[in-house]
Amino acid sequence: MNERLPAVSKKSAPELDKKKRVAVVDYGLGNLFSVKQACLNAGLQAEVTTERKDLAAADAVILPGVGAFGDAMQALHKLDLIGPLRELADAGKYLMGVCLGMQLLLTESEEFGEHRGLDIIPGTVLRFPAMENERRKLKIPQMGWNRIYRPPLETAGDPWGNSPLMELNEEPFFYFVHSYYANPETKEVVLAMSRYGDVEFCAGMRLGNIFAFQFHPERSGPQGLQIYNSFAHLIHTRD
Repeated sequence: MNERLPAVSKKSAPELDKKKRVAVVDYGLGNLFSVKQACLNAGLQAEVTTERKDLAAADAVILPGVGAFGDAMQALHKLDLIGPLRELADAGKYLMGVCLGMQLLLTESEEFGEHRGLDIIPGTVLRFPAMENERRKLKIPQMGWNRIYRPPLETAGDPWGNSPLMELNEEPFFYFVHSYYANPETKEVVLAMSRYGDVEFCAGMRLGNIFAFQFHPERSGPQGLQIYNSFAHLIHTRD
C-alpha cells in the first residue's frame, strides 16, 4: 500500500525541541523502510540498526519482522541482540514488536518445529488450523484487512488507555499477513483481539513498557499511523 502519510496530530506526538530516538532492529527480516517512515512521520528520530549500543542509547526500540520465527531467532543470535533485547525490556525501556516481532517476544513457537523465543512474555506461537467458512476453505496465511477489538476484562477502565491504541476508533481495521498467532499464557497481557474463521486470537499484547501487534500498523493507513503517533506521545511524555 502506498498511502500518503497524514499529518501528525499535536495531541499524539507533541512537538518538542529534542526529538526522541527510536532504534528499529534490523535482523534481515523486517519491512524496515515502512516502519522508519511511520516513525519519522510521528516526529521521532528513527535509526535502523544492528548494533546493541544503538538499542541502549535509544529512547525506545521497535522489533519489526516478516518471515520465519526460527530464522529470525537465529539472526538475532548471530547479531548478539537477544541479551540486549531482554535487558532493555527488563530495564523499563519502551519496546514495540510488530508482526513477527510480536511473536518473537513469546517463549516458543511451533513454526517448522519447536523454536525458543525471547521469552519476554510467556506464551506460545501457534499455527492457524485448517478452517472453512460458508462452505469454503479459508486461506492460510490470513492476508488482508481485519478488525481488532478490546478484550473482555473484569477490571474497570479502558484497556486501550495509555497505550498506542488509545486514540483509535471502535473496532478499527488493520492489515494482517500471518499463518501463526500469539497465544500468551495469561489473559492479562492481551491488549487487542481479532478473529479469523473459528479462531479468536490475540492481536495485540501489553506488559508494562512492552507493546506488540500482530498486524502491520505501518501498512494500515491513517489508523495504523495513529498507533505510531500515540507511541511517540507515550515516549515524549514519559516521566
